[in-house]
Amino acid sequence: MKFTDNFFNKIENKTKVKKETILGLAEKLQQNDLKDEKTLREIIQELGKMTGKDVSEEKQQKIIDAVINDKVPKDLDNLV
Repeated sequence: MKFTDNFFNKIENKTKVKKETILGLAEKLQQNDLKDEKTLREIIQELGKMTGKDVSEEKQQKIIDAVINDKVPKDLDNLV
């Protein structure tokens, strides 16, 4: 999947998270098992801290269930 600078600019404008931070997180994601609930929970919490958002246990579980069950949209550009 190829991301454009426009994609990163949209993300940064909405979240105030810089491209370099996103790429660092992406590298971490590639090195871990995304079907592992503990790993997913850690990543969700890290994202929450980066964006200054509190992610409730309920919302974390919904995200984890979506990822584990392959319910995440493949075209991320449309999410932004």
